Parts: sequence; structure tokens; C-alpha cells
Amino acid sequence: MDMHLKETFVSGELAYDGHFLKVQRDQVVLPDGKLTEREYIRHPGAVVIIPLFSDGSVLMERQFRYPLNRVFIEFPAGKIDPGEDPLVCAKRELLEETGYTAGSWQFVCTIHNAIAYADEHLDIFLARDLQPGQAQLDDEEFLETYQAPFQQLLEGVKCGEITDVKTVIGIFWLEKILQGSWVL
Repeated sequence: MDMHLKETFVSGELAYDGHFLKVQRDQVVLPDGKLTEREYIRHPGAVVIIPLFSDGSVLMERQFRYPLNRVFIEFPAGKIDPGEDPLVCAKRELLEETGYTAGSWQFVCTIHNAIAYADEHLDIFLARDLQPGQAQLDDEEFLETYQAPFQQLLEGVKCGEITDVKTVIGIFWLEKILQGSWVL
């Protein structure tokens, strides 16, 4: 199993312990026997929800993201709490951020969005049979939701308006699902 590529853990320490993120610093042995360090962000994982209406349109969010100092168009998403089942998290995040609940849920895939510097994974779910309700945003959470035709999302990716990687991947998956090319 690719042992000629494997890096072997020697020792490690927590380099930074923040409220949301933790940075790990490990010593590893490279495949050629040399010793080096690897630093990476430890993240508990997250979920991404593709909320699909019966007419083929999609529920989207607009949210300011501080590291890049701008508003992004995104699918609803959120961090998995310790010990929380990803589907339970997806249902919770959809309700909290948008007020919607879904009658039908399907697992789409797992993605690793920053493999060079983080252990984060994102589980993507397709939510259908949407029912509106009241959003329950966290105290420090500010976003707006809107309903977008699917073709508008594809155009948003094409023209560079939608650049969030989890959303871009989700849009491409949804395209294949709607075409019937990929069956969940």
C-alpha cells in the first residue's frame, strides 16, 4: 500500500490551541529516511448541504468571510460537534442557518478541501422535500439566504462569482445528479 510514499510519525506537539482551530507540529520520517517537520491545522470536520427545491432551484447563502474580506456565495455548511453524527449535524445546520427542514436526505460524498495543511473533511448531503421555517442563527453568525436557479449557479462558477471550493464541488455533483449521470 504505497509504503514507498508514506511518512512515519515520530513525535508531535500542539503548536497552537485556539477556540476554533488547533495547529499540530509533528516530526516525521520521510520515505528516504530523513527527518522533517509537518505543521497542519486540526479540524473536527464539517458538513455541506445541497438544499434542492422540487423545481430544481437551490437554497443558497451569502456570507462575509473575514480571512478574504468579502462576501461569498455558499451552500449551507457547519462544523461537526465532537461525537456528532454527520447527518444529525447537517439537519441541525440547515435548520439553524436557513430555517428549512428536509424530508429526504442522501449522502453525496466526502471531500478533503485542504490536504496540504489541514486534516479537515467535509461530508456533503443532498436535502430534498424542503419545508420553510425560522432560522436560528448563532449570536456571531450573519448571513442571508436566497433561492437560485441551478443554471445561475453553474454560470456563477464559470464566471468566477462562486469560488468557495465546497460549493463548486457540490454544484458539479448536483449537475451530474440532475442529469441522471451519477446516482446516489
